[in-house]
Amino acid sequence: MAQLHATAVAIDGEAVLLTGPSGCGKSDLALRLLDRAARLVADDRCDVRADKGVLRVSPPRRLEGMLEVRGVGILLFPFDTSVPLRMICELRPYDEVVRLPATETNEIERIRLPVFRIDPFTASAPAKLTSAMALTRGQIGRVA
Repeated sequence: MAQLHATAVAIDGEAVLLTGPSGCGKSDLALRLLDRAARLVADDRCDVRADKGVLRVSPPRRLEGMLEVRGVGILLFPFDTSVPLRMICELRPYDEVVRLPATETNEIERIRLPVFRIDPFTASAPAKLTSAMALTRGQIGRVA
């Protein structure tokens, strides 16, 4: 098992791992996704383990249901545990996001996951993330 500095939310039963340095917008984007019917898995720290070829993400017990909302405080939300991890979303400033990126993956616990990079503070960030999730599920396509 690995414990990662990340935030995870579940969308339709599968999780996305939001990664990036402290203050980059992980919790902020998670809050906007929760407002769009996503479910909190974990904020700030995520336990990730391989289980029969699938990565599963859970909150550390002491952080269950907690989401730090800057300017408001630490709030309690309903949360999911042991959710299959579908993809990684690296949060980057706008000028570091490639307009038409090549397909990338990252390995956790010897399992490869698709990686996307977005600026979490753009208005379209939640839609970009859910579109990337749909892409990984084969629900939409992409021009090569």
